[in-house]
Amino acid sequence: MNSATHFILPALLCSVTNVAYGEVKTEKPTSIEQITVEASPTANKLPVGTFDSPISNLEYDPRVDLQSRNMAEAQADVTIRGGIFENTGFRVGSATLLDPQSGHYFAEIPIAPQMLTGPAILTGADNALNGVNSSVGTVSFGWKPINTGGSVSLGTGTNDFNLQSLHAGVSMPLEGAKDWTLGFEGEFSHSQSDGSIDNGDHDFTRAAGRVQLASSDSQTDLFFGSQDKFFGWPNLYTPFGVNETEDLETRLLMLNHKQNYADNSHFEVSAYYRKHNDHYIFSRENPSSFEAFHETEVKSLALSGRHTQSDVFAVNYSTQFIEDSIESTTLENNFTSRNYYKVSVLPEYKIALEDNQQLTIRLGAAFDDTNRDDSETSLIGDVTLKTQNSEGFERTFYLSYAQASQVAGYTAIGGSDSGGLFRSNYNLERETTKNLELGLLLDEQSWQLNSAIFYRKDNNLTDWTFNFDSTSARFANPVDIDTTGVEFFATKHFDTTEIVASYTYLHKSENYGAADIDASFYALNFPDHRITLGAVWNPTDILEFRIDNEWRKQHENALRGSDDDALFTHLTLKMTPPMVKNLFITLAADNLWGESFEEIPGTPGRGEQYTLSATYSW
Repeated sequence: MNSATHFILPALLCSVTNVAYGEVKTEKPTSIEQITVEASPTANKLPVGTFDSPISNLEYDPRVDLQSRNMAEAQADVTIRGGIFENTGFRVGSATLLDPQSGHYFAEIPIAPQMLTGPAILTGADNALNGVNSSVGTVSFGWKPINTGGSVSLGTGTNDFNLQSLHAGVSMPLEGAKDWTLGFEGEFSHSQSDGSIDNGDHDFTRAAGRVQLASSDSQTDLFFGSQDKFFGWPNLYTPFGVNETEDLETRLLMLNHKQNYADNSHFEVSAYYRKHNDHYIFSRENPSSFEAFHETEVKSLALSGRHTQSDVFAVNYSTQFIEDSIESTTLENNFTSRNYYKVSVLPEYKIALEDNQQLTIRLGAAFDDTNRDDSETSLIGDVTLKTQNSEGFERTFYLSYAQASQVAGYTAIGGSDSGGLFRSNYNLERETTKNLELGLLLDEQSWQLNSAIFYRKDNNLTDWTFNFDSTSARFANPVDIDTTGVEFFATKHFDTTEIVASYTYLHKSENYGAADIDASFYALNFPDHRITLGAVWNPTDILEFRIDNEWRKQHENALRGSDDDALFTHLTLKMTPPMVKNLFITLAADNLWGESFEEIPGTPGRGEQYTLSATYSW
């Protein structure tokens, strides 16, 4: 069936039905550089092919572009505004969770999503303030308060899929300590299947737990999580027609404390230890032909917060120290450890104007350094004009300019530069990004529109490229890229309906400074046009329909064997039998139209997946 027809059918379903859509709610923006969403900006919250993770359903999130191998929860490259996976950071509390080997493993986060707030997507000034070694954007999470309750889920589906998941928490008041509570929370999940295409099998397990001490002004969390993942995929990283596999183990120990004080002031301290092991096999039929082992360790301490001095002046700040190391069978130039330092300060001034208008000016800077690379000082600033009338309608204009920088991972700079499947480049320098943005936010009781136009200039961006005359799969090469983008994100709430829709446009102009580059795996793998549309329909108290659609027109790439346009649909039917309290049954389908679009050029796209699951909660 033609892709245009694929898009029209679910679009008509979303538009003509009278739906009750109360799950996706946006709150008024508190920061001009991001779309702040209280719940998921997608209609569906759970994935179809495995248990949920912090990055589940980001492929339908209008704020990011997720490029997956096998599926999002297997290996996901999360990009923001046309950047690449290494431009995107993942932040929990005040700390960015770094993986020194490669940005491919940034999203290996063994935390149950039930423990975290929904992701905030930080760009522009907010990313420059809070992100570390993530020059374009940051996916930021916070720790939720623990509540008493839990759930158990069982699932089955096509491709011999099976799922088991258990989550429980308890919160109790502390005797003799007014307003203090002690909480315990644990989660275990497992899934496996033969895969939506041949040699696309997976076997995932996650166990996570935390202890929480909370009061009316503070929350302290001690967390430990462990995640083991095996998955296979043809052409996982190379375009040579082989069945590759990865076996990943991730351990994360984290301590987080958040404290509110005075009037609109707070700080948050985060410390973590992360250990990640990767066993990569080039050919599962002939493992000895090439395999690689990597073990990374990261220790970090971070502090961020906001100190309000008066009604007109406040200081936003963030700082983080990271120490990492790697043991690898493929690194050759002794680049196996590094220390990172970042300090950023962003003073804020508010001026009350006439007619319920407020002008906010933020101007500050960030300083980045490592013990191996040159340091960089970056300017951060924005101006915001907000107007609110007596009926609650808000209009916000903003103009921002932000600089950010980062350094390349060890796979790009520490391996062989003359042989092997992945060739490093010892001459890679610190990457710098400059972002200029103009935006308009409209917020009314029943609808919201967030829009922006931006221009970003990336210098010395590390990309992975391909040369048709070489036997190597990838070369690390620097590139200067100018990116222009337009974004629209809207929600509309009727009496029984809420719809989420978005459109993005991207244009790039690149300069590699070399003639022997035939294709780009990442920097030039972006959609020229992208549309998302989601909705939920509750025809009765027993039935609920959820649908997410994403249509894209991808930029042409010499390595891509599929069409450049694609439509993906994720459809869910949830049934709540009235005779069994707190039980619901879910039928779900992903890639409903069987798209074969290659999200990574040269890597086969995912197939169709259908599942049946039952969840009981208490």
